[in-house]
Amino acid sequence: MTKTPLTREQIKRYAQLSPFELKNVFIELAQQAQAGEPGQKEKSSVQMLNAGRGNPNWIATGPREAFFALGHFALEESRRVWTADNLGGMPEKQGAHERFAAFVRRHPDLPGIELLTRCVQHGIQRFGFDEDDWVHELTDGITGDNYPVPDRMLVHGEQVVRGYLADEMCDGNPPAGTMSLFATEGGTAAMCYIFDSLIKNGLLAKGDRIALMVPVFTPYIEIAELDTYGFDVTYISADKFAETGVREWRYPEEEVAKLEDPEIKLVCLVNPSNPPSLALSSRVADQIREIVASKNPGLLIITDDVYGTFVEGFRSLAADLPRNTLLVYSYSKHYGCTGWRLGVIGLNDDNVIDERLAALPQQDKDRLARRYGSLSLEPEKIRFIDRLVADSRQVALNHTAGLSLPQQVMMTLCSLFSMLDEGQAYKHRIRAIVRQRLELLLEGAHMKISHDEHRAGYYVELDLLAEAERVHGKPFADFLQATYEPVDPLFRLAQQTGVVLLNGGGFEGPQWSVRVSLANLDDLDYLKIGHHLRVIFDDYVQEWKDAQH
Repeated sequence: MTKTPLTREQIKRYAQLSPFELKNVFIELAQQAQAGEPGQKEKSSVQMLNAGRGNPNWIATGPREAFFALGHFALEESRRVWTADNLGGMPEKQGAHERFAAFVRRHPDLPGIELLTRCVQHGIQRFGFDEDDWVHELTDGITGDNYPVPDRMLVHGEQVVRGYLADEMCDGNPPAGTMSLFATEGGTAAMCYIFDSLIKNGLLAKGDRIALMVPVFTPYIEIAELDTYGFDVTYISADKFAETGVREWRYPEEEVAKLEDPEIKLVCLVNPSNPPSLALSSRVADQIREIVASKNPGLLIITDDVYGTFVEGFRSLAADLPRNTLLVYSYSKHYGCTGWRLGVIGLNDDNVIDERLAALPQQDKDRLARRYGSLSLEPEKIRFIDRLVADSRQVALNHTAGLSLPQQVMMTLCSLFSMLDEGQAYKHRIRAIVRQRLELLLEGAHMKISHDEHRAGYYVELDLLAEAERVHGKPFADFLQATYEPVDPLFRLAQQTGVVLLNGGGFEGPQWSVRVSLANLDDLDYLKIGHHLRVIFDDYVQEWKDAQH
């Protein structure tokens, strides 16, 4: 990669890449800027600041300490059964809770032991767990000495995570019925499994019409375009303006009304959105409910709610439209555990997907009976949530399906932590972190965004063209469009200042918008990023003025 400025044609070619691949180009440019010129004696003053990826720079220490404390108890349980050099046995169930209480008394100073004790007690008190069954599931799970049974999710763990989702995704007021859960290798695997099973079960077909509520996490756009699916995509655009040059990132009524078309079989959304980072308004949620109730009752909804915990009083569409909605949730961002790969798919037991499976033509039913016939003498009765599990292992390996048990235990402890006072305090602390960073970014950039009480603030999407019109009028905005490629500011930022951001156009947002992750750098770095963004912006202003003379 050259250090000289790229031509417009070169930039245009790079802009065809996915934003997550284009990011690597920006990183290389930023690293070169940080290294300085070859043979240069003085060290470059450029500091690379990569705000292009959403991996947070915080972690929840409480659940991890509890996890490691549980590990100590689990090994003691194993050695109790069978002791030899580096060899133990499988933990026993009978008397497990009493032995756990004795372990706690013997190790009062073990890091995490107090929180672990409260987590175990909370499971017993809130969910009415049998003490030995509960402690044994945690102990055997963290040891990882068995295949996942049940394969979809551990019995007690599912109840705990269901309670967590009721608290955090349903504002403490879940819908009637039971939501069955499938623990997955993060939200990424959840997305893959859902699209795969919808196709394999004939609920979607190649070329079907679906809708995406945009801007949206890029893989939803790119999956729809793959030749495996080739979906006919309708975009529902959040293109409302609060005032000239200030986007609301809200969905106009006429955009949401596109979902009335019964040809649209599926709608996907990230809620709160990525990158605008706003929770769906109650007005839009009500409109979608009305559409499902009247114009498009068979509409399937995939809602990806990973950022829901960053909004006070958040309520998922899975809470308001449980029969139509598949919920995808990941623990990665809230708990700072992207490397743990902890995700879950939720589907209410009373749902339209299973109804549609039952109503399939006999030819399709016969095909699916052959597909799942090795799992049951009545394969037609296998629910969609369980078909997801089987499909995740090509059906033939269903007997070894399921998320690894230590991961499920960590997911369970994270959920229990959130139910305790210290978990709620942690939640408010990380919310304050991203909001402080947003304020610093805007202070440095001198840019204006709309006030929104439903802003998660995990990311922010800044529309540079709208900002150009707000500050200097339409002639300046027209000049930018006519003279430069929409991603030109990102190349300048990387090459001149070492700042790495993502292009909002890659998320099906405005072409001249940029996405800033507010999660992965130190607070004052965002003040610097804002300043660099303003300098680049002012350079364009000067170039515009020079062109007028």
